[in-house]
Amino acid sequence: MRSYRALFRTPEFTPFLLSFAAFAAAQTIGGLALGTLVFRATGSPLLSAVSMFGPQLAQLLGAAFLLSGADRLPSRAILSGLALAFAGATVVLALPGLPVWAVFAVVVAQGLVASLGGGVRGGLLNEILSKDGYVLGRSVFNMLWGLTQVAGFATGGALLALLSPRTCLLLAAALYLVSALITRLSLTARPPRSSGRPSVSATWRTNALLWSSRPRRLTYLGLWVPNGLVVGSDSLYVSYAPGAAGTLYAFGALGMFLGDMAVGRLVPPAVRPRLAIPLRLLLAAPYLFFVLRPGVALSAVAVTVASVGFAASLVLQERLMSLTPDDLAGQALGLHATGMAAFQGVGAALAGTLAQLTSPATAMTLMAAASVTVTLTLAALDRHGKRQPADSGTRPGTAPEPAPTD
Repeated sequence: MRSYRALFRTPEFTPFLLSFAAFAAAQTIGGLALGTLVFRATGSPLLSAVSMFGPQLAQLLGAAFLLSGADRLPSRAILSGLALAFAGATVVLALPGLPVWAVFAVVVAQGLVASLGGGVRGGLLNEILSKDGYVLGRSVFNMLWGLTQVAGFATGGALLALLSPRTCLLLAAALYLVSALITRLSLTARPPRSSGRPSVSATWRTNALLWSSRPRRLTYLGLWVPNGLVVGSDSLYVSYAPGAAGTLYAFGALGMFLGDMAVGRLVPPAVRPRLAIPLRLLLAAPYLFFVLRPGVALSAVAVTVASVGFAASLVLQERLMSLTPDDLAGQALGLHATGMAAFQGVGAALAGTLAQLTSPATAMTLMAAASVTVTLTLAALDRHGKRQPADSGTRPGTAPEPAPTD
C-alpha cells in the first residue's frame, strides 16, 4: 500500500484517526495550560516541565503491571474508557485552589491509566491495516499527531492569552469526551488479540520475552533514550521563552509532520533502514545551537529542523514489528510507547533539574549532547552485535516463540 487514497479507503482507519486527533488535541491544549498554570504558581522550570511530562514517567509503573491488557482486552472499550478517565482527571486539575501536590497526584494517576493506550492503539492500527500498509499508516498517524500539536499548541497559546489556564483545561476535558464518543460509535468491537487473562505475571513474562532478544533491546533503546533526552529539551520551552512557548511547540510539531511525511510516503522501503542513525542525530544536533541563547525566530528554525528527526521512530517501529510475533504486537508496541513516554518523563525531570542549577539554554544543550552520545554508542553496539552469532534459539530476523498465556 503506497498511496494515501488506498489507505483512507481502509475501513475504520479514518474514525480511528479522528478519535486519536481529539485525544491528542486535548493533550496538547491541556498540557500547555497545566505547565503554564504550574509555572505561574511556582516559578519553577522543573515543576513546570514535570507537570507537562509527568504522566509519561508514571506510565513506566503502569507498563510493569498492566501492559498485558494491551493484547488481552477489547480495544474499543479500553480506548473509550481511557478518554473518559482523562476527561475526569482534567476537570479535577481545573479546580480552583488545587494544591501543587494534588496536581502531581492527578498527573501520576493519568500516567498509570495511560499506560495501556499506546499498546492498544498500536495493536489496533496493526489490525486495521495490512502488513504492507503499516508504515504508511503509522506515518499518517504520526503526521496527524504533528498537525494536531501544531494546531493544539498554537490554539492553546492563543487561548491562554485570552482565557485562564483553568478554562483551557476544561476545554481539553471536553475534547477527551469527544474522543470517547467517536471511539464508541465508530469503531468495531473486536475480540482481544491474545487469549488469557490480563495479569501482572503475564505482563512481566511477555516483557521479559520481548527484552530477551538483543536486536529488540537495541531497537527499544534507540526508540526510547535519544528521543527522551531531546524531549527533555522540549520541556524547557516554557521557562526558556515564557511568552513564546506555544510557538516553539507548534514549530516542533511542524518539523515532526514534515519528517513523518517524507519518511512514510517518499522514502523507498529499501532505504528506510539506513536512515535510523542520521535521523536520530538530526533530532539532537540543532539543540546544541541553544548554547548561544538564540531568539525566538532562530529557535523556531532550530526546533523545526530538529523535529524532522522524530521520524526515526517510524524506521525503528518497522524494525520492531519485523522482530515480533503478531500476537504480541500490542504489548510490543505498548512497551515501546510506555518506555518512550517514561524516558520522556525522565528527560523532562533531568532537564528541569539542570535548568534549576544552570539555565534553560544550558540544560537544553547538555541534553542534546547526551542524545548524540547515546545514538553513536547504540550504533557501535549494533555494528558489534551484527558480527556476533544470533541469539541462542532465535533465527536471525525472527522472534522467539511466544510465552504461554494464562
